Amino acid sequence: MATAAFAELPLDQVRTLLAVVDEGTFDAAAAALHVTPSAVSQRVKALEQRTGRVLLLRTKPVRPTDSGAVLVRLARQVARLERDAYAELGLSGAGEPTRVSVAVNADSLATWFLGALTRVSQEPRLCFELRREDEDHTAALLREGVVMAAVTSSPDPVPGCTVQYLGRMRYLACAGPGFAERHLDGPLRESLAEAPVVVFDRRDDFQDGFARRLGHDGASSARHYVPTSEGFAEAVAAGLGWGMVPEPQADPMLRAGRLVEFAPDLAVDVPLYWQQWKLDSPALATVAGAVVGAAREALRR
Repeated sequence: MATAAFAELPLDQVRTLLAVVDEGTFDAAAAALHVTPSAVSQRVKALEQRTGRVLLLRTKPVRPTDSGAVLVRLARQVARLERDAYAELGLSGAGEPTRVSVAVNADSLATWFLGALTRVSQEPRLCFELRREDEDHTAALLREGVVMAAVTSSPDPVPGCTVQYLGRMRYLACAGPGFAERHLDGPLRESLAEAPVVVFDRRDDFQDGFARRLGHDGASSARHYVPTSEGFAEAVAAGLGWGMVPEPQADPMLRAGRLVEFAPDLAVDVPLYWQQWKLDSPALATVAGAVVGAAREALRR
């Protein structure tokens, strides 16, 4: 069955599609592959005819369609298996490390995830390429084949991937002590409607969701956008606004008196999952083992 599938999808055409997506243009892909732009165009057109689907949006840069993303993911997986096979055969080059790409949310990156990577065995040698993305959106990078694995909030496996439960990241409703006295001394529902709030970026709906739990339409329109996890916690402690701070970051600040938890009964738990390509890859298996082990210690079960 697998042999027939590969006969229908010539690997040179699939690899060419990947090169076009990675390089952004047909000309750049031709230079990377050491062929002419005409050859690149012909290979992509032949693959589109073979599959009966449009695979690329001819924009600048070029972007894959949904069907194209499936083949891009296939190309990356084939390349991963080839590199693993070369390594097992001793043909991987003079000490060239294996690169593992992972999408991870900012809060995990700032709290427990880097510690997980330090546990990864360096035999074979690995290099990590981390893509920071919100946990609600990391699965999209996995689906597009941009990364091999992801920390995600979705328990639903991306096609061709496996899922493991990691644990729950708890978020605490926090503010600086002075800010809490000035802005949060009345009924919480009314206070949050007026109090300035810190949010990560314009896609961050977490604070609005917390306000909606209290019966309000959302958090105040007085917003400070702070797009780093460490900067977010510091902005809340500095009194710019209130925010939902990850428990591992909040705990030392609470003990030091830099933060107060103004709604201790309303903590929010976000489940996290590890999704990765369904491949028999030693590199991916090693990373997954380290990540799952560290998550068991750092996250709530």
